[in-house]
Amino acid sequence: MRILLTGSKSQLARCLRDRLPEDWETIATDSASLDITDADAVFNMVKNFQPDAIVNTAAYTSVDKAEENITTAFAVNASAVYNLVSAAHRTHARFIHISTDYVFDGQANKPYLESDFTNPLNIYGKSKAAGELLALSANSESLILRTSWLFSEYGDNFVRTMLNLANERSSLPVVSNQTGCPTYAGDLAAAIIHLLQQSSPVRGIYHFAGGKSASWYEFARHIFQTALQQDASFPVPELNAVSDEEYPDAASRPLYSILDCRKIESDFGIKPSDWQKALSQVVLKLL
Repeated sequence: MRILLTGSKSQLARCLRDRLPEDWETIATDSASLDITDADAVFNMVKNFQPDAIVNTAAYTSVDKAEENITTAFAVNASAVYNLVSAAHRTHARFIHISTDYVFDGQANKPYLESDFTNPLNIYGKSKAAGELLALSANSESLILRTSWLFSEYGDNFVRTMLNLANERSSLPVVSNQTGCPTYAGDLAAAIIHLLQQSSPVRGIYHFAGGKSASWYEFARHIFQTALQQDASFPVPELNAVSDEEYPDAASRPLYSILDCRKIESDFGIKPSDWQKALSQVVLKLL
């Protein structure tokens, strides 16, 4: 299989590259090698490489900066998605696009289904929701994978940030009233490969996230407990639970963004991410 992978420097793309079967041919692009906001450049790349599938992990993910950089956020998270899915459609390639729990407003009292109404609170979420609509409208064979709270041994993420801050501060305020599902990027990568191996293209919207929910405060506590188990001298800071109102950000975030992942497990046998197991491996690599 030939794969065109965008966002090659993202933690998900790097986890994918670690796990792709050796006999698969891959071109991994970043913003320097392929400007996905340039429709002609995208089509020429796809036409020349003739991939069997395009996996789009590229995104503008700075949630707070997106509030000011609206044009850029929509260009990368929406317009570029249309460029990619259009090229995929014209060349008969499968298309997988990664989306987010932030397309929901967090007002639910039970895990979000794929069919639930989207109502993003911030520019990042709105641009990602627009990307979903463009992908599905341009090609009904598109696959949207919504995920949440990604972490891994690669790139910038909450786990790395917490470990770094522990070496700098004796106490940390962490938001305790926002709840979601931490997800190991390696588990999502394995799920993507499994879906690509299906004989027929998988289409529609599916959720894939961690099997156990947590607040940011609980997630941080798990990180430090894991670090201490692996290094008895690790400087665990005092954690102070605060509300999102006490820790204001430029962008509003959903208070509840737990994703229901039963559909992908029922249809393909793909179980939710065991993020607590993966966390031990990731922390060991980052210490």
